[in-house]
Amino acid sequence: MSSSVSPLAPKTVPEMPVIAGVRLATAEAGIRYKNRTDVLLAVMDKGTAVAGVFTRSKCPSAPVEWCRTKLKGGKARALVVNSGNANAFTGKTGRSSTALTAKIAAKAVGCSEGEIFLASTGVIGEPLDATKFDGVLGRLAETAEPGDYLAAAKAIMTTDTFPKVATATVKLGKAKVTINGMAKGAGMIAPDMATMLSFIFTDAPIAPAALQALLKSGVEDTFNAVTIDGDTSTSDTLLAFATGAAAAHGAPKISRASDPRLKAFVKAFNQVLANLSEQVARDGEGARKLVEITVEGAKTKASARKIAMSIANSPLVKTAIAGEDANWGRVVMAVGKAGEPADRDKLSISFNGIRVAKSGARDPSYDEAQVSEAMKAPEIAIKVSLGLGKGRDRVLTCDLTKEYVAINGDYRS
Repeated sequence: MSSSVSPLAPKTVPEMPVIAGVRLATAEAGIRYKNRTDVLLAVMDKGTAVAGVFTRSKCPSAPVEWCRTKLKGGKARALVVNSGNANAFTGKTGRSSTALTAKIAAKAVGCSEGEIFLASTGVIGEPLDATKFDGVLGRLAETAEPGDYLAAAKAIMTTDTFPKVATATVKLGKAKVTINGMAKGAGMIAPDMATMLSFIFTDAPIAPAALQALLKSGVEDTFNAVTIDGDTSTSDTLLAFATGAAAAHGAPKISRASDPRLKAFVKAFNQVLANLSEQVARDGEGARKLVEITVEGAKTKASARKIAMSIANSPLVKTAIAGEDANWGRVVMAVGKAGEPADRDKLSISFNGIRVAKSGARDPSYDEAQVSEAMKAPEIAIKVSLGLGKGRDRVLTCDLTKEYVAINGDYRS
């Protein structure tokens, strides 16, 4: 957790309303950090539905494996999150740690171990001493209150410079329902599923299968469209919890994601995901520029996504942006190496609305001074037009600075 906040951090933090059926508490368990909270316990009412998406890494953490197995039950009573240790690449010890953590949490909350969900973030390869949760989770279960999502978001931070929260309120039937979310992530970000760690809570009465479908769809153009450094974490976890408490106020019980009554809810749900994923991009390790990359005129949307990600993950493109250099040659390089259909002589590129390349060559009206001034902005929009079809997509990233190297060079020391 950095002492200096990213210059790209949101200027305001939303007031996070209470969600009926969810209580939160944080503590210092001494996992790795000193003098800061590093464990979060969220306690949910009985009957809370759960959905999740996880990393596609072939080397997943022990908590990811635990959650994948328990997700089949569809119900959750508690979430335990720790920062400072990812409990990844820890073999049998890691699996034992998750089992012990779940046992301690289940006793504290008064539920089955199958209703406990776990997430860990931090150093890979270091054993997690789950005995540090003994006693701590019991106290947290007793003191948990509906409310402080900002404190919860702070407890799960690692190299993040600010806590990430978002909220939305929408009508579902006759009732007002709330969606609250939190996330952490600043490095090792190329989700390919969701994000590093993110948790969504709502009082809407949505069945597990419907919630799972909403979540799987919602991540595609939000968390899956964000990259910081092209590296997919072993621990990526996005969990959504629906307590169903709004049913008491007239919200209809939803069993299908295609239910037309969900239209407004889905829009608000996806807005929360989009807000959180943008905050992750804004907090990229060492970032000084938020970069939006739009690719249009591709053969398909999938092709546009691959080309956009090729640009977003290029160290040469990202360092040029850090140096405030509109080096379209590096963008051309990234388009060409993506392995997708492209025609050099139809390619056009613009930076912050200023076209710098057209039809495979420098734009005739190119003005170096004008473009250089535009590149000083904290937000940079790169637009690539391929001229081949109707495929279009958008991804978010950030620049690559010397501070990124410093943060990651010293990560374990």
